[in-house]
Amino acid sequence: MILGKLLARLKEKEERMIAIRRYLHENPELSFQETETARYIADFYKDKDAEVETGVGGNGVKVTVDTGKPGRTLALRADFDALPIFEETGLDFASKNEGVMHACGHDAHTAYMLILGETLIEMKDELQGRIVIIHQHAEELPPGGARQMIADGVLDGVDDVLGAHVMSNMETGKVLYREEESMTGRGFFKLTIKGSGGHGSSPHLANDPIVAGAHFVSEIQTIVSRRLNPFESGVVTIGSFDGKGVFNVIKDQVVLEGDVRAMGDRTKKTIESEIKSISSGLEETFGVTNVLEYKDDYPTLYNDPALTRQIASAIKAADLPTVTSVEECEPQPPSEDFAYYTKELPSCFIYIGAAPDGDVYPHHHPKFDINEDALLIAAQAVGSAAINYLNGDSKE
Repeated sequence: MILGKLLARLKEKEERMIAIRRYLHENPELSFQETETARYIADFYKDKDAEVETGVGGNGVKVTVDTGKPGRTLALRADFDALPIFEETGLDFASKNEGVMHACGHDAHTAYMLILGETLIEMKDELQGRIVIIHQHAEELPPGGARQMIADGVLDGVDDVLGAHVMSNMETGKVLYREEESMTGRGFFKLTIKGSGGHGSSPHLANDPIVAGAHFVSEIQTIVSRRLNPFESGVVTIGSFDGKGVFNVIKDQVVLEGDVRAMGDRTKKTIESEIKSISSGLEETFGVTNVLEYKDDYPTLYNDPALTRQIASAIKAADLPTVTSVEECEPQPPSEDFAYYTKELPSCFIYIGAAPDGDVYPHHHPKFDINEDALLIAAQAVGSAAINYLNGDSKE
């Protein structure tokens, strides 16, 4: 049985999978700077029976496994960039690159996908159609590597796309999915408010931008509560308010930076419009001058319902010994540039529970870590879905 053979081979390679993850964890690289990681990935496939393309959209690597038999083409995507974070895990294999850390699990994504890719190549004579493995750079930093790889033709000839993300806040052993809108779209803004400085004792002779900025912080909170339909989901967060100075000096300008998330691109556009309107009104109300930079980046991630049902059913039917349950979950607040693939083709993005024993830290935290059992779970879950897609029944 093809599935049984795949699962057994992946289990045999679990220690290699973990070793690869730890090597990558020790040697992280920031978005758009992942040259050594890209080389490592390409070298892994050297002398294997697959077509390997490097420099796809930048540092991306595309691996095509052609069975030589007719059928559909499924793309499997894994990202490999790290974050500008000083690691505080205390792991024996902690980052050797100061100020750079795999704090989101992309090391795990790459490790499981390399071993899964190798195993699918070994078994390709028993499969139909084609598999395209997308090793993607720069997920963490807009404009994101997905857009670049898509523009460079990574999806040419592909029918559907499947991705997975390990999740430290989800129980190890669980595989989770959601149909339709599954992760928020994202925007970013930077507002510079220019007033006129002066002495703290004489505010009437100045125009205090901190007061205008404080009003802006309060006012934008009404966007979600008063401008969005109660059934829409959106978040506006001010993450930085740079107004530091001397206690008795009125500054001449302040800078605020904020984060926008929305479960729907139309909702995201509404929030953008309202932020721009409030900024303009601030100038009229306080007599300040504003410079607003607004960047609309990752769209909402939309999971194709039919494909998602097929993937979930395939993983359930595989009855994996490593998986305790396959279940639907709530939409996830973070954003993902996998969303760009969902704009192009029917796609599905699933979650692999990876909560470690002991303390659990969120993604992007200096102490973030995962349960390494999740690597084999991810490889077996995605692998079983891929075999079902290529050799099994068509989508519902």
